[in-house]
Amino acid sequence: MSDATPPQGEPKQQTAGAGARLARHLALYTLARLGLVVVITAAVIGVAWLVSVEIPLVVAALFALIIAMPLSLTLFKKLRARVNEDIAVVDAKRRQDKAQLRARLRGNDNPTGSAS
Repeated sequence: MSDATPPQGEPKQQTAGAGARLARHLALYTLARLGLVVVITAAVIGVAWLVSVEIPLVVAALFALIIAMPLSLTLFKKLRARVNEDIAVVDAKRRQDKAQLRARLRGNDNPTGSAS
């Protein structure tokens, strides 16, 4: 049992790094999208003020959300790609850990091998 413990420790550190990287990239992507909504909201209110029309903040924010959704897909394509890559790494590690756990529950140490 102690022979199986050290190899599992190293991938968990890699997963922790991938998980932290995922959290950082996801937070950055979320902040970028929220910032875009704020900028568009300010632009809508500014344009309304210039043409002497009063638009409630909630309405301007809703318009900004609608505009920002598709716009953020193109503006923040690299950030979204990084998040997707990090999700794939974390998901692959989770699948590998799940396969190892199932193999240990079956009684063999090799997750790809068949039980006798």
